[in-house]
Amino acid sequence: ITMTAAEEQQQQQQAAAATEDKPTEEEENQKSDDEEGKAGNGEGTAENGEGGAVKKKKKRKKKKKKAAGGITAGTPSKKNHGLRLIPETAFTDSYIKYGQTEPPTIPVSKLFENKTYPVGEIQTHPLESNSFRETSAEKRAHDRMQDDIYEKVRHASEVHRQVRSYAQSFIKPGIKLTDMCEMLEGKNRELVVEEGLGRGIGFPTGCSINHVAAHYTPNPGDDTVLQYDDVMKIDFGTQIDGRIVDCAFTVAFNPRYDPLLEAVKEATETGIKTAGIDVRLCDVGEAVQEVMESYEVELDGKTFPVKCIRNLNGHSIGPYCIHAGKSVPIVKGGDTTKMEEDEMYAIETFGTTGRGYIIEDLECSHYMKNFQAPHVPLRLPRSKKLLSHINKTFGTLAFCRRWLEREDGGSFTINGSKGKQEKYLGALKNLCDVGIIQPYPPLCDVKGCYTAQYEHTILLRPTCKEVVSRGDDY
Repeated sequence: ITMTAAEEQQQQQQAAAATEDKPTEEEENQKSDDEEGKAGNGEGTAENGEGGAVKKKKKRKKKKKKAAGGITAGTPSKKNHGLRLIPETAFTDSYIKYGQTEPPTIPVSKLFENKTYPVGEIQTHPLESNSFRETSAEKRAHDRMQDDIYEKVRHASEVHRQVRSYAQSFIKPGIKLTDMCEMLEGKNRELVVEEGLGRGIGFPTGCSINHVAAHYTPNPGDDTVLQYDDVMKIDFGTQIDGRIVDCAFTVAFNPRYDPLLEAVKEATETGIKTAGIDVRLCDVGEAVQEVMESYEVELDGKTFPVKCIRNLNGHSIGPYCIHAGKSVPIVKGGDTTKMEEDEMYAIETFGTTGRGYIIEDLECSHYMKNFQAPHVPLRLPRSKKLLSHINKTFGTLAFCRRWLEREDGGSFTINGSKGKQEKYLGALKNLCDVGIIQPYPPLCDVKGCYTAQYEHTILLRPTCKEVVSRGDDY
């Protein structure tokens, strides 16, 4: 049937009006029974003498904001279990602002599909001789040339922030340290998308308690449980293509330890502020000691001065090398070597109520292949087998005995579920004896004292200093 132009136009207008009036599925569900009843009568209320029906306003749900990649973002709200010195503005689900789930399950690389990760805290380099760097075209060009490296470090830093926020949600008195470490490391592997030496965990999770300052992680069979009066140092790392982010904080629940934690936290901040291109390492140590030892803490009616642990240091970081050669002292009178452009440092400080000097003690759990390990002919077949496993799974990254006894031997990507090492202790001792593997036993002050640690990773960029591991928590 042929229609005139006027009829065709009229039909199109009616169809368009019908489409506009047609409610969406969500709007229909939101109608009350009363509204549905009125709609069913098919009767409208006369308005202005005409028989047109009056439309009722329909409520619409507010659309949630979307993060990068079309993922819905949320508002952080969850608090930790009474951890001291964590600001009120820090939430354990802080990552949901990027569209992450709670608990976190989405790999960080998928949250930032444009591969532009959050930039760390930017600070200026100290010394008058560095004032030109912010405006120098040459330094800016040099800075842009390093963008690919910076993004890898920022990627690892964002994984670290999300993992430690998640960890703060379940760290509380009564948790078994083995369970805590496995939960934290499992989430670290999941969010970084572990790929053997390409990306994964930087080193074993340190959870040193009280007089133990560093290098303790539970070995298989260790049933240690965290107590309310403990002071525990959480130190773990994440690496992308060998670029390691090393960052640590102290867990305490009893407010009586606040002065100790404040001393160490403030000392670390002073070390970060003092560090920079052309700064002497000894100057950083002197500034740290001055701040640290201005504090004291009262425990059980006795006052203890907070001391720097003088034989523990910060350090430079290189690709696949957690200790790259330079040490940053935390007391005065150290090395006069200067920090240089493009270097990466872990600025960490340790405070104690004890003697301020640590020794190696207790059962060893941390091991690492020497970066310049000599070629040594091995006679024991088990030693050859273990070394082969270490080379392909960890390279020169640190590892622990718990990882060797996992079904994947430390990396599912490389070993699948057939990587578990058995009867390896003799072979491991042999590798240590010949100098291929270096053991790192727990570092302890006197029994009965308390130690604390804070640490951040910084990049000495040509134009500025970037504290890549900075977060809302510390």
